[in-house]
Amino acid sequence: MIFLGLALAGCGQARVEDKAAQARKATEQKAYADAEGAVPCALAGESEFKPVCRIDRANTQDGLYLTIRHPDGGFRRLLVTRDGRGVVAADGAQTASVRPIGDREIEVALGEVRYRLPATVRTARP
Repeated sequence: MIFLGLALAGCGQARVEDKAAQARKATEQKAYADAEGAVPCALAGESEFKPVCRIDRANTQDGLYLTIRHPDGGFRRLLVTRDGRGVVAADGAQTASVRPIGDREIEVALGEVRYRLPATVRTARP
């Protein structure tokens, strides 16, 4: 009888783990969809983020370039780094300021413009 109870408890645990895995997968899929389409941005003079910027990707020999297009026709180019910084400005005189805002998202500021981009945030281990 005890064995049966333990077996049932194990099945319940597996369902909880499956739900957690499904939730992680859904979050990753949403982040990917966001990266392929609209991304939240706060353009110059705006404090609220709105999903009105579009993102294009280009793989080159230098790495992955992201071109973030504004609704007014303006755009910014970012280069995804492999050294832990996240992204850097690919052109222009302004530097990109990057800060994690969750374990799956970063906020990138270039001058007065800010973007929220999906990313895998890695924490340093001692």
